Amino acid sequence: MSPPPVLLTPRVVPLGGPRTMRVRRTLPQLTRSLIGGWCFVDHYGPDDVSETGGMVVPGHPHTGLQTATWLFAGEVEHRDTTGVHAFVRPGELNLMTAGSGIAHSEYSTPGTTLLHGVQLWIALPERTRHMGPGFVHHVPEPIEIDGARLSVFLGSLLGSASPVPTHSPLVGAEIVLRAGQSIELPVDATHEHGLLCDSGAVRLDGVTVEPGELLFCPIGRPVLDLVAGPAGPARILLLGGEPLHEQIVMWWNFIGRSDEEIRAFRADWESERAVGGGDRYGRFPTAWSDSLAAPEMPNVRLRLRD
Repeated sequence: MSPPPVLLTPRVVPLGGPRTMRVRRTLPQLTRSLIGGWCFVDHYGPDDVSETGGMVVPGHPHTGLQTATWLFAGEVEHRDTTGVHAFVRPGELNLMTAGSGIAHSEYSTPGTTLLHGVQLWIALPERTRHMGPGFVHHVPEPIEIDGARLSVFLGSLLGSASPVPTHSPLVGAEIVLRAGQSIELPVDATHEHGLLCDSGAVRLDGVTVEPGELLFCPIGRPVLDLVAGPAGPARILLLGGEPLHEQIVMWWNFIGRSDEEIRAFRADWESERAVGGGDRYGRFPTAWSDSLAAPEMPNVRLRLRD
């Protein structure tokens, strides 16, 4: 029998700076840093852009990870230092690979009145974390299972498979259930899984997951028996993957393997942002008028996360 699921509650943090929109962050936490390769889960909205100002995140760097952006409402404009200019829309996956280094910006578009979605990070394994940066856009075809609607944007689930390549075994899917509906999801028992509730409520093994909460399911489960709450439709994200089996260091927008490496990433960023880009993070887009300064490093060594 697999260990029981663990409910992770969110904390509210500002996105991009103290005057920008606020998000609910469920990963990482002190008690759990990763679910498979997934290492960061931000959930935001639905936000009235006229009140919050929407998403305003100037150019900023990443290393050693992939960012997966998935929207429920609104539109976000993406620019990065590989030359990609793209838009993120509901039901469409934008997957950016940082690898050895990339910088990008994210702004909600002028026509967006309601912004609602998730920002996810995936830690790259040692063998590919120094690869070159890249970007993939994918629109999954939703499938219907007994009235449930599933959109598989990474990996495979219930016969639906995403063509987007991953660097460790992963699954990512949006699942919408009718009020009171139950569904059996056959999953890989060697994977860890997380259920992020966006709206409504869903129950697994007697544990109810409310909006903004993330339910962690350890390895050993071949099936996830989900039941939607009675009040209305439930929308959840299933995030799973093979345990990474590597220790990582996460600080600000960087993932590395040591305190020294993170400090070098920061130094490179501050040096390159002063001149509009460079060898590690690439040349800044001409459309950028600003970029984010890195915070000061702490006076203690950064710790490894399992």
